[in-house]
Amino acid sequence: MSSLDHKIDFAVVLSVTSANPNGDPLNGNRPRQNYDGYGEISDVAIKRKIRNRLQDMGESIFVQSNDRKVDEYNSLRDRADGNPDLSKILKSKTGSNDEFASVACREWIDVRSFGQVFAFKGAGNGGGVSVGVRGPVSIHTAKSVHPIDITSMQITKSVNSESGKDRGSDTMGMKHRVDYGVYVFYGSINTQLAEKTGFTNEDAEKIKEALVSLFENDLSSARPEGSMEVHKLYWWEHTSRIGQYSSAKVHRSLSVKSRVEEPKTFEDYAIELTELDGLKVEILDGR
Repeated sequence: MSSLDHKIDFAVVLSVTSANPNGDPLNGNRPRQNYDGYGEISDVAIKRKIRNRLQDMGESIFVQSNDRKVDEYNSLRDRADGNPDLSKILKSKTGSNDEFASVACREWIDVRSFGQVFAFKGAGNGGGVSVGVRGPVSIHTAKSVHPIDITSMQITKSVNSESGKDRGSDTMGMKHRVDYGVYVFYGSINTQLAEKTGFTNEDAEKIKEALVSLFENDLSSARPEGSMEVHKLYWWEHTSRIGQYSSAKVHRSLSVKSRVEEPKTFEDYAIELTELDGLKVEILDGR
């Protein structure tokens, strides 16, 4: 299969209802906010969800989360060693970094999509490897359209963790949620980097499918089933490798604004899309 032959830009409009879309561990796991009060979801969190969806679709993933692990490996090094070609390079003093990157990109879709830093010591007398792969798929931090309201709730633990002890005072804790918010994030797929990693047109379609269904099989106590929803995916496919327009101009063509002072539903928002000459956009509803 040939590598991606045209530039792609995309945007995702999603909503959060009574959920914590991305907790900040440095702030008591409260939903992320910038200094102006707008909610944020980090690009790292979004990529994690894309990886999970690709994994659900049967794709081979290198950076697997512990709770979604589908193989016997307990570390990234173990997973790399589990590939015979990569293991051979790791044990060799003369192993090529370019060869290592090529094998890793061919084996795992997240490596050829997002890139990966491999920094492993060699086994025995081997020279190890230190390789950085730049992926063609770039994703911005999601930002809410309107400043978010965060509700905090005190919770308690009223059972013993260990038997044989009298139950002491309830353990206290806090749980935080965004009552309602609409977030937007943007992304692009670069053809030059796609050529280097072997990212194909078929891979782009898989990324599109993952974005449309981003929150399927993603439930947790912080994000109950149905509390996170993709409403719209905007997918621009340029007619050339470098594209007719810059990604910044394409992303600016989409505008999402609140119709009311305190929006409570998705219908309280207005979406406007400015047409760009010669550039078609595919608009997909979320699932």
